[in-house]
Amino acid sequence: MSGLYWLKSSFSDAGGNNCIEVAAAGGEDVAIRESESPERILATNRAALRALVLGLRNSPAGAMAQG
Repeated sequence: MSGLYWLKSSFSDAGGNNCIEVAAAGGEDVAIRESESPERILATNRAALRALVLGLRNSPAGAMAQG
């Protein structure tokens, strides 16, 4: 998966190695990687990523993180 434009969260630390990066991989596909291990890429689709984020946000841990 070369040639992808990776986006980092604005919440990343100053060193840039404390975050998840996301890239559009064509069509409905999305690529996800951890900034400390950029060679490991998880491929999924937008619907699955959205379900994951909403599930985490609505979990007890997600509620605590939102304040």
